[in-house]
Amino acid sequence: MEDHDHSLEMDLQAMMNMAAGRRQSLRWLLAGAALPMLGCGGSSSDSTISADTATSNAGSSNTGSAGTGSTGTGSTGSSSCSVIPEETGGPYPADGTNSNSSGVVNVLNLSGIVRQDIRSSFGGPTAVAAGVPLTIRLRIINANNSCGAAGNFAVYLWHCDREGRYSLYSSGVTGQNYLRGVQEADANGDLTFTTIFPGCYDGRMPHVHFEVYRTLAASASASNRIKTSQFTFPMATLNEVYATSGYSSSVSNLARTSYAADMVFSDGYSLQLASVSGNVADGYVATLTLAIAA
Repeated sequence: MEDHDHSLEMDLQAMMNMAAGRRQSLRWLLAGAALPMLGCGGSSSDSTISADTATSNAGSSNTGSAGTGSTGTGSTGSSSCSVIPEETGGPYPADGTNSNSSGVVNVLNLSGIVRQDIRSSFGGPTAVAAGVPLTIRLRIINANNSCGAAGNFAVYLWHCDREGRYSLYSSGVTGQNYLRGVQEADANGDLTFTTIFPGCYDGRMPHVHFEVYRTLAASASASNRIKTSQFTFPMATLNEVYATSGYSSSVSNLARTSYAADMVFSDGYSLQLASVSGNVADGYVATLTLAIAA
């Protein structure tokens, strides 16, 4: 298995190198200081968020348990309509907001990025990410419209491979762009991605990143995003998946972290915990409702 070149220390450095306001930088410095020095789940994870989301992040508060997570800015107060918290997109978004070793990297304007199956690279690169099959089903609802469907909104989604590497950034996969894709929701706000179960890297709980856009056309530019967040998975499912071939490093990384220690989920994650069904042999289905204030 290849070694990957990112660690919690490197991610924190990447976060500080990215453009952000002083207020948000301090937030992540404090979050990093609270993590155990031995590291536990987060190599690549997370840079500071952009300045245009700093205010809404500062206004949200989680209570530190799965059952009482943040309602986020614009929440109606109803659990079914609680706005999913704004989170960092991390240092590896590939949405044109930062650079890799070759310069600014942006998959949003590439032909082929709008796709349901994100396991393979596209537009030239040919690698296919291996791992336990995972179907991600998202439903977008509008907390500003009585929890009604946010039909025809679009989602850009990305995550690491089973070795914990992010395409376009991590050693060994800088020339690949797999596990990234855009989907348009239907009139009911529903959309689906076909992918593989992400691994657990040192310093973070396993997670998936996403950005929400008002329209598919708007998703061509990260400046149009109206929500950036992350979601995670139940521990029982993680233990099942990581007992399979190819996920050996995830076992030890997961054992060293927890939701309580995670820099994103430590302040509550009830709105960011996907419901999962299935098994290793047949694959899993992760389902999550995303309430946004649109």
